[in-house]
Amino acid sequence: MKRVILTPAALPSSALAELKQWLGITSAVDDAPLTALLTAALDVCEAFTGALPLEAECEEALPVCAGWHHLATPPVHAVASVMSVAADGTRTPLLPGAWETDLLADGSGRIRLSAPVEGTRAVVRFTAGLAPEWGRLPEGLRHGIVRLAAHQHRARDGDGAAPLPPASVAALWRPWRRMRLA
Repeated sequence: MKRVILTPAALPSSALAELKQWLGITSAVDDAPLTALLTAALDVCEAFTGALPLEAECEEALPVCAGWHHLATPPVHAVASVMSVAADGTRTPLLPGAWETDLLADGSGRIRLSAPVEGTRAVVRFTAGLAPEWGRLPEGLRHGIVRLAAHQHRARDGDGAAPLPPASVAALWRPWRRMRLA
C-alpha cells in the first residue's frame, strides 16, 4: 500500500516563529532552511508515533480483492472517494454503494469493496491527521517537533547523524506512539 499526500498540511508562520524563538533567531535569513527542518521533523514525528501529525488529504492504492483492507495512514477522519484503476492508469470513480468504509475508534480506517471491480487496483482518497492545524496539535507533539528541528539546526555542522529522535523528543512523543504487534 503506497500513500501519496495530495494536499500536505501548510505550516503557518507561527510554527516558524516558535522554532526561531526556541533558537533565539530574530532575522529572516534562515527562514527557508528552518521551515525545511520543521517539515522534516513532522516526517520523523509521523515515523515515530505511527500517526500523521497534521491533517492532510491522502491517497492509498489497495488491491482489488474481497475482504477488508486497512489504510496505512492513521488517524483517518473521512473517506472521500474510491476509484478503480485500469492497467493503463485510467481512473474510474466507484459509486458509494460499491464500497464500504469503517472508521475505527483507534483512528484506523478500512475499506471493503462490496461489488466486483474492474481494474488492477483501487485508489482510496481520504483525510487523515491528528490535528487540523499547527495550533491544535497536542502540546507534547508540537514542542517535540520544534525541539527536533532546533536539534537538527544546531547539529548541522556536527560530525554525523545522531539517532533520531533524541531522547528528550522521544519522551514528548511517546504517549502518542502506536505500537504494532508482529
